[in-house]
Amino acid sequence: MKMKGFTLIEMMIAVGIVGILVAIAYPSYTDHIIKSARSEAMAALLDVANRQEQFFADNHTYTATYSALGLSSTSTEGGVYTLSIALTSGGDGFTVTATPADYPATKDTDCTTLSTNETGARLSTGGGSTTECWGR
Repeated sequence: MKMKGFTLIEMMIAVGIVGILVAIAYPSYTDHIIKSARSEAMAALLDVANRQEQFFADNHTYTATYSALGLSSTSTEGGVYTLSIALTSGGDGFTVTATPADYPATKDTDCTTLSTNETGARLSTGGGSTTECWGR
């Protein structure tokens, strides 16, 4: 009579292999998700900056009003970041900042906020460098 099935040793080897694969794959996956959220923030920041420049060309000043820029929301498309606009005195400059509002952006310790301004400077806060955060 022939028995069918797995031995305990075979099962433990399979569990060990799966554990090793998960230990390697999961950090890579979470890193990818965080970088995707960062890309969403960068796209939104650059969109707001471009709209600010068009508004400045038409009105000779920048605005802190999203509706004046043709935007209906202060968050990114996926709602992962919240955007804020700060004007310099006189309205001759601005800084737009993306702040984490939801997962996965809230887990990004390297780039806690991303910003850009009227000069095109790309800024960030957190443990990572601006080059790491903006990918250049």
